[in-house]
Amino acid sequence: MDLKQRIAKGEGVQLDFKFRIDDQRKIARTLVAFANSYGGSLLIGVKDNGKIAGVNPEEEFHMIDGASSLFTKPEVKFESKTWQEGHHFVLEIVVDKSEVKHKALDDEGRLRSYVRVDDHTLLGNKILEKIWHLEKYGVNRPESFDDDTLKLIQTIRELQPVTISKLYRSLSLSKNKVDGIVSVLVFWNVINMEMSESGTFYCID
Repeated sequence: MDLKQRIAKGEGVQLDFKFRIDDQRKIARTLVAFANSYGGSLLIGVKDNGKIAGVNPEEEFHMIDGASSLFTKPEVKFESKTWQEGHHFVLEIVVDKSEVKHKALDDEGRLRSYVRVDDHTLLGNKILEKIWHLEKYGVNRPESFDDDTLKLIQTIRELQPVTISKLYRSLSLSKNKVDGIVSVLVFWNVINMEMSESGTFYCID
């Protein structure tokens, strides 16, 4: 598939357009989000509307390399490719899905998790990080759920889609207890966690 065909498909969970890199912290979050999700490519030198503007590949590679080494942990590895379209050059940065989970520095210097949802890079949360831990180490599903778990499931059914904050307010359980139950229920596919720009919500099919 050539460059124009790739661009014509538009941005998505595995493709992001950048006119140029002028914020290494911000692009580090995109690298982390690709690595933590499904992998993906950055096309640098392409406007949001798909118009090829072109860049100096060496300059942009230097910015990406710095973003990865300075602002991601563990450092996100990537490969690069330069496309030429007429007189314009587009730098492609390819990030594979990682076996480990990465974090990037936020504006306050804190290491935070990021994921890719549709064509957005979203900040992760503590529930997501608990789920990643469960994916790594696992937890057996019981034959039957205890009363607290059943009450939480029923509350989600009644209020869905519901935020974790509303679950805290609606249940006479500690926040840590709610977090733990929600995490394992998502891990076991009993409930769904839906992330978007408007927030994270929990529901049951």
